[in-house]
Amino acid sequence: MSPPTNQQIPLAYRREQPHPFDPVPELLALRGTGTLTRQAAPNGELVWLVTRHADARHVLSDKRFSTALTPSTLIRPHATGRASVASPARQPGSFLGYDPPEHTRLRRLVASAFSARRMKLLGDRIEDIAADCLDAMARGGPPADLVTAFAEPVPSLVICELLGVPRQHREDFQRRAHRAFDQTLDQQELIDTFAPLWEYITSLVARQREDPDDTVLGALVREHGAELTDLELTGISNLLLIAGHDTTANMLGLGTLLLLRHAEHLAAVRDPQRVDAAVEEMLRYLSVAHTGLVRTATEDVMIGDQLISTGEHVMLSLSTANRDASLYPDPDQFDTTRDADQHLAFGYGTHFCLGAALARQEMRTAFPALLSRFPGLRLAIPFEQVPFRSFATVYGLRSLPVTW
Repeated sequence: MSPPTNQQIPLAYRREQPHPFDPVPELLALRGTGTLTRQAAPNGELVWLVTRHADARHVLSDKRFSTALTPSTLIRPHATGRASVASPARQPGSFLGYDPPEHTRLRRLVASAFSARRMKLLGDRIEDIAADCLDAMARGGPPADLVTAFAEPVPSLVICELLGVPRQHREDFQRRAHRAFDQTLDQQELIDTFAPLWEYITSLVARQREDPDDTVLGALVREHGAELTDLELTGISNLLLIAGHDTTANMLGLGTLLLLRHAEHLAAVRDPQRVDAAVEEMLRYLSVAHTGLVRTATEDVMIGDQLISTGEHVMLSLSTANRDASLYPDPDQFDTTRDADQHLAFGYGTHFCLGAALARQEMRTAFPALLSRFPGLRLAIPFEQVPFRSFATVYGLRSLPVTW
């Protein structure tokens, strides 16, 4: 299936050369007006587009805006005609697509499995995983595709740790997981990719039911198995895969390219005292999860001076909200010295990303490890030839050829 033309992609989702790190100029211009406008969603339906930080926070924290009532065709580009199996927000156990109180129940159970002790153990494993990937990259010698050699394997292997995927199954699991995020697959291709992945995750749940281990999935079974059905556990596991793989993988790839284009900030990422601030600025500046945050008004609501009527939808542009000049001086500049803590890269309010701490740990470990291991890292092709994922739920790179 051919990807849609740029005119068919909602304005909030577009990024283009020669400035692929930035929202398109039309979107930045809308941010400057301070008003809401009507824009076309992936299915052609008109939605209210939210571009300012304060308005986005309002929508994300206001219980009058529903996730559960939002059609999937408003969330995923090109979703029309896709199988329901490809919509993780609509699967049992996937609290991403629920409203309270069901969202609250499931999120509370999952949050309990992300204990401080378990996250500490995962932090140690992330260091080992990153080192192993870099060792393999060094053995292969330059040039290398950083996306397939490092950016994708690191979060994928972390997910394997969360779910207890045996080592002998991890290569196939990673391959299927990567393909499941391909936005150019047609309906049948997606089913052929996703159905076996779902079946495999179901088998992991069955294995944990028999003998729960110390993984996050095992903890859910051991501590809350009586409260969760097998379908819910499978849906939760799939959500951990979807939410924990694609966003972090694209941050690692795109973030590395950004740093290579701004060499003056490389030292900040190598410095343990500065890497946290640098990661927050990359999260703010890149806003890779630029789609998927759409809400439906359950009653009339005012956003600024605009009335949102009951049943109308709002689409949030996180890329412009994170570059709001009312919060950040020179917001379109990448600056690792700024305080970027108020960014919305992980959402806000009820649906704030449950895995935010883990994602931050992966990035604050992986970036310094990469740049310390390969201090001479540089592009192996001209910047203009780097292939971006211009049509994807999560923005990033298709590949990143590097040398050292």
